[in-house]
Formats: sequence, structure tokens, C-alpha cells
Amino acid sequence: MEIIKTHYNRRSFLKVSAAAGGGLMIGFNWLMSCAPSDEKGTLAMPDEWFDINAYLKIGNNGVVTIYSPNPEIGQNVKTAMPMIVAEELDVDWGNVLVEQAPLNTIKYKRQLAGGSQSIRQEWKTLRIAGATARRMLMEAAAQKWQVPVSELTTDKGVIKNASGKTLGYGEVASQAVSVEIPEEVQLKDAKDFKIIGKPTKNVDNKKVYTGQPLFGLDIKREGMLIAMIAHAPAFGMRPKSVDDSAARNMPGIKDVFTITTLPDGIEPQWSDVNAFKELVVVVGDNTWNVMQAKKALKIEWEATSELMSTEGYEKALSDLLEKKADKPARMDGNPDEVFKKAAKIVERTYSAPFLAHNTMEPMNFFAHVTADGAELLGPIQTPEQLRTTTAAVLGLPQEKVTVGMTRQGGGFGRRLYGHFGVEAAVIAKYVNAPIKLVYTREDDMTQGTYRPAYKVKYQAAIDKNNNLVGIKIRGAGIHESPVFANRFPAGAVDHYLVENHSLDSNISTGAWRAPRSNFMAIAEQSFLDEVAEAVGKDPIDFRLELLDRAATKPVGERNDYDAARYAGVLKLVREKSGWDEKKDGVHRGVSAYFCHNSYVAQVLDVVMKNSKPVVQKVWCAVDCGIVVNPEGAKNQLEGGIVDGLGHTMYSEMTFKDGKPDQNNFHNYKLIRNSEAPLEIECFFVENGIDPTGLGEPGLPPAGAALANALYAATGKRLSTQPFAKSELAIITM
Repeated sequence: MEIIKTHYNRRSFLKVSAAAGGGLMIGFNWLMSCAPSDEKGTLAMPDEWFDINAYLKIGNNGVVTIYSPNPEIGQNVKTAMPMIVAEELDVDWGNVLVEQAPLNTIKYKRQLAGGSQSIRQEWKTLRIAGATARRMLMEAAAQKWQVPVSELTTDKGVIKNASGKTLGYGEVASQAVSVEIPEEVQLKDAKDFKIIGKPTKNVDNKKVYTGQPLFGLDIKREGMLIAMIAHAPAFGMRPKSVDDSAARNMPGIKDVFTITTLPDGIEPQWSDVNAFKELVVVVGDNTWNVMQAKKALKIEWEATSELMSTEGYEKALSDLLEKKADKPARMDGNPDEVFKKAAKIVERTYSAPFLAHNTMEPMNFFAHVTADGAELLGPIQTPEQLRTTTAAVLGLPQEKVTVGMTRQGGGFGRRLYGHFGVEAAVIAKYVNAPIKLVYTREDDMTQGTYRPAYKVKYQAAIDKNNNLVGIKIRGAGIHESPVFANRFPAGAVDHYLVENHSLDSNISTGAWRAPRSNFMAIAEQSFLDEVAEAVGKDPIDFRLELLDRAATKPVGERNDYDAARYAGVLKLVREKSGWDEKKDGVHRGVSAYFCHNSYVAQVLDVVMKNSKPVVQKVWCAVDCGIVVNPEGAKNQLEGGIVDGLGHTMYSEMTFKDGKPDQNNFHNYKLIRNSEAPLEIECFFVENGIDPTGLGEPGLPPAGAALANALYAATGKRLSTQPFAKSELAIITM
């Protein structure tokens, strides 16, 4: 049992000063406060609520409401974070309701969905919140019974003393709010967990499948108008003139105007990525009318910078791969010398295109700006950053801007960049009315913030004894190199060189699920398979030998990974998949990758049917520390695997003179249900380590395992994505 100081984040434990009436500590809007998340729908509402701390309140009947502080983008934190609080509170999960907390940086530490960090960053804070509340309830009961608190125990929301008397949490909640916050509390041992580690249904399931209002697109307000934007058709263009006469005269149209969303003088944040800051806006009474009026606009556009095409940046990236970097990102030993003496050199270049995020729910945001302040509400991964930029653009103090978070129909990094929320605020101020900004699918797919296009060149030096003695990696990408200099196999090879290049572009890019790793895992793990074949070793044995070297005699001191944990998932997936058992007609691929503080290994089986591959099964072994909710964890892994396979095989964004060639799902292919793996089986390493990342680590290895399985099936190594278009591909899925 761990003793921990509660001042870990003392601001997270602010209490209300008065117990009577309880009330909500945090102001909620209609969308998030109409009813708590309760799948069973059978809990009786209490007559009074008592706020114990910023994370929870308890009703006089023992029902507990737990606030989930972070944005919910489908990664299941709205269920998992309250589970952690409930565990340390020692309450029956069946008596818990969950509400989404709005942005409040005084009460909460990190309200951001990104980098697979929500559970990892808040693990201790959430546990302390539950444990602190439990201790305060026990103190209140001890005072009522006039007994030492050390004689009390709790179980499922009930306090029991040595003589067998019991009190429900609701019976002492009113007294608990006036108890001093304890200086330290005891946290449970993992072996005593009753909620953490148990498969638990998503708290919003019923609302999702019955169509109750949860998402930004569900927002409705009295007097609310609908807004849509027209941005330039090509990156590097802006509006020169607008003929809106036809649009203005169409039914239901209130106004047409041009705005600038980030004026000169406003210091942009990292989250303010937006290639199109000058927009033509149509505002009207409903989505259909506004959409038709937008189509009627006659806009003349002018070029302000180079209009790039796919052929141009592909050549520029290829040229960079032939250029030595001014300074290496990492160099161990003497790579040039061992390459000169190598008996054999294995070399391959890998490339990947721009990718759109394509969240199921397109971008949208509600805004109402008055003289008193601004209210924003919608799907956003970075509410604090949105508030900062909006306040600056509107000229308001930050405390006058509120940001509420709805459930999001997908994020994948797209909603880290909140320009659509800023656009909504600027539009609302201009029309002096509440508005909901709605993007069409075409708007979303063509305005940017894509996964960058990347290229990387791998070279391996093999000596006369068939040993790997050196590796060179040179990466290039739009706005950034994809290479992580200190990741595996760095530290496992004596002579190692990494060089990075980047290419400027007016095509806007940003994080896409498992940034950089989503490409590098495919390149790295495909190449290691090729090297394993070149030295005549089994792919898993070869990786384990490298990891053993990194564990027992590492090269350098800047290796980002734990070699033992890395090897652990490879051994587990080998065991569970029966890797060493050969099956007729089954072609296997393996991969293992470390990112977002977690380790994932996958084995993928492909069978050929009618000359086409079918992914029969994927085995997935994961070391992410303690798994809070196995059901949610498996959902994330399965979704990541399907997502990784689909984008590796099919998806791309290409450009002609700055204009995207793809603008909807008829010409941007996503994986179909019939193309998904027939079966996915997930396994977790049980090591008691505090939770690490999970939303992203399952995706990167999938494409690599696919590439290696397709090589086994066809004898062709695929290195250019999407594989279905690759000149090396002799098959299509």
C-alpha cells in the first residue's frame, strides 16, 4: 500500500465552502449536463449533492458523480478516468454516474487528448482524488461514532467500524465536505483493485447507440444560425474577389462576408496550424440552405506562393535523401568505415504520402460572443489552447472565454488544431448571434493539417561472417524528418548513423495518430526483416539478439527504450501466435515497435484467396503497464490495427498545382469491413508498472506486419505506400 502526499497537485482538491445544497462545483452547459452518463438508467437521483473535491460529488443516497476532465475522442477516457477515481474511493461502480468536466485549468492539471498521455499523466492525480475523498468520508464517520479512523474500513461505498456498524457514503457526505484535506493518503495495492482491470462498458454506450445528444453536431440553441466557409481551392491561394449576389438571395441566407481568423499581431500557438486564414463565410438558418448558397458563390482566387504538386515534392524529398546532413542526429562508432569494408550492403528506400485524418464527425463548433464574453462548445482535443487563441483574437481576457467539450466523433490528432473553433468565435462576433460552424467532408479533407509525406533510406552493412555491423538511416519529410534518432535499433549496433532533412511547404501538416511512428514502424520493421533474411536468421530471433545486445552491452547512453520490455512483447506474441509452427498456405509477418511509452508486437497471417490476400488473424502483444479497462484497451488496439492496415494499403492525398486531388471517400479509399482482419486477439503483459500510452501504439506495427506477410506471400517487398498502388505490388486487396 502506497502512502502519498496529497499536495501532488493540491489545486486539484479545491472544496466548496458550504455543504448545504451541494450544487455543481463546475458550470455545465445544456449538452453536458442534461443527464449524467448512466447506461443502466435506473439510479435514483439524490435530493442533495455534496462536492467533496473537483473530481467528484456524492448524493445523500450514496450515488456518486465523477467528473471526467479530459476530452473524449473515442479513446475511452470518459470511462477509464472515473474508474481510477472510483477504485480509490472504494465505491460500487454500479452507483457511479459520469459527467464530462469543462475546461478549468485551476481545478484540473492537463485537459488535453493527445500523445496517448491522458491516463499516464493523470494516474496519480485521479487516484489521490478518490483516496482523499474516501479518507474524508471515513474521518466524518469516525467523528460521528467517536472512534479512531484506524478502526474503520470501507467496501463499495459503505463504511464499517469494529463493532459491525455501517454508514453509507451518502449518510456522511454532508459532514465530509467540512473535513480538512488530509496531508497524506494511502493508495491501494494493485492486488486489491476491484474496478481497475475489470472489463467495463463505455459510460456513453446507450447515448451513442440511441442517438442522444453527445457530439458537437448535436448542439442546438435558441436563435442559433448555421455557418459554413469557403477556403481557397489550392494551398498557396487566397480570395481576390467575391460575387455573392446569387447566394445572398437564396432562401434562409442571413449574410455572406469575408473574415481573417488570425490577424497580424496575434502570436500563434503550436495548435494554431491553418493554411487558410482568409475565409468566405455563408450564414443562414439551416445546413442545407447554407450549403446550397455556398455552392452559388463566385470567387476569384489569386496565388500568393508556390503551388506545389506531388511530383515536385516527391522529387525534392528524394533529392534530400542523397544529400549528407550538415550534422548527424546520432552517430555511434565509425559507420563510413564499416560500410567501406562490408561484405554485403542491404539498402531500401521507403516512402509514404500525405494522409487526411477523416474523423467520422467532420469539424464543427458552437460559439456565442457577447459584450460579456464568449462561450465555445464542441469537439476539441486542446481546449486550453483554443481558449488562449480565441481570447487573443477577440480581445477578451481568458476568464471571459469558456470552452465546453462534447464527445468527439474521432480525433486522431486532427482536433489538436483548433482553428475551426476560432473561426466559429470570429463568425459569431461578426453576426452578433449564436452560430454553429459546420464543415462538409470536402471542407475537412481539402483544408489540410495532414500527416506529412515522408521518405527514409535504410542501409545495413554485413561483414564476411554474416553479422550486422552497421546501419545508416537518412530521413526526409514535409516540415520534419520522420526518424527518431535514439529508438531501436539504436543502441544495438556498434556503428550507427542517423541524418535528418526537412522540406518546407505551404501544405499544412500536423500530428496524425502515432505521429512519425505511423510511418517509421513500417520502414524500420520491414527493413529489419530484410536484414534478418540477408543474414539467414528467423525474424523474431534476429530482433531478440539485437535487443539482448541493447540490454546487456548497449551502445551509447541515449537509447529511448527498455530492451527487456521490448523483448518481452516479442516473446509473448511468438508464444501466443505459435510462430514456430508452420501452416500450409498461411503467410506470416511479424513486427514490434515502441512508441508513446508502450511496447507492441504483432504477428499477422495472410492467406491467398482468388489471388488476393486476406488477413486471417492478427495476434497483438502489449506492454502498457497496468490496464485500467481491458475492454476499452482491446477496442483501442483493434481499431488501431484496422486503421493502420487500411491506411498502409489504400490511403493517400496527392496534389496538382496546390489543389488536393482527393476530396471525399469516392476518391480517398479507407479500409472496408470486408477487408478488415477476420480475427484479432490481444494479450497484455502483467508487470504492475504504472499505465503508459495505449491510444496510438497499436497502430504503427500493423502496416509493418502486413508488409512482411505480403513479402512471404508474394516474394515482393513493398516499400511505397499505399501498397495497393505500389509499382511493386502484384496483388490488390
